[in-house]
Amino acid sequence: MKKVDIANELYEKIGISKKEAMDIVELVLDTLKDSLKNGEIVKIAGFGNFVVRNKRERKGRNPKTGEEIGISPRKVVTFRPSHIFKEYVNGQKPQVESLESQKSE
Repeated sequence: MKKVDIANELYEKIGISKKEAMDIVELVLDTLKDSLKNGEIVKIAGFGNFVVRNKRERKGRNPKTGEEIGISPRKVVTFRPSHIFKEYVNGQKPQVESLESQKSE
């Protein structure tokens, strides 16, 4: 699925213009990116958490030559799906207690 597909879903289901739908998608994604860049955890109830983690410098190997190389420190974004999302993807009906615990957070 692409950004334009998400915008088309908004256009069809809500009835806003395609440009407005694309602007909303861009705004949401820019907000997520800015939050992650600032080191914030992005929690979307019923979906999951996006977290930026710092990876330290380490040594690696070139798989073709076997030569040892240094891998510089960097930040990576990880995603941890919620229990509700995992159950949905696996075709299970979300348990009532999972829904109630999400509402209280």
